[in-house]
Amino acid sequence: MGKEKTPRRVADNEAMAKLRMLRTSPQKLNLVAGLIRGKKVDRALTDLTFSNKRIAQDVKKCLQSAIANAENNHNLDVDELIVAEAYVGKNMTLKRGRPRARGRFGKILKPFSEITILVRQVEEQSNG
Repeated sequence: MGKEKTPRRVADNEAMAKLRMLRTSPQKLNLVAGLIRGKKVDRALTDLTFSNKRIAQDVKKCLQSAIANAENNHNLDVDELIVAEAYVGKNMTLKRGRPRARGRFGKILKPFSEITILVRQVEEQSNG
């Protein structure tokens, strides 16, 4: 008498990975996520490798995790994977400050964000 298996959150031809507590604003992270949406995973990895954005290396690590999940946990073919979705969310914000003139206080917000990457297996269309 065991516990029932929890149903999958994604479809049978999909796998996902989530990365939390990234030290960047969601707006900046969304620019990098926009680079890879809808692309084949090998092309997306190449784009992230040569991107000048600092956070691109963390996004690449999340994409590699999603690919590994697809291959090892769900038996999907890596060569047929595309980045179906890449969406960004807000996380916590550190509140810091700095003294300013005339006894005032300058607020400094240090935002954190999170990214979710969903990869999907699609069959290649044959040109024939």
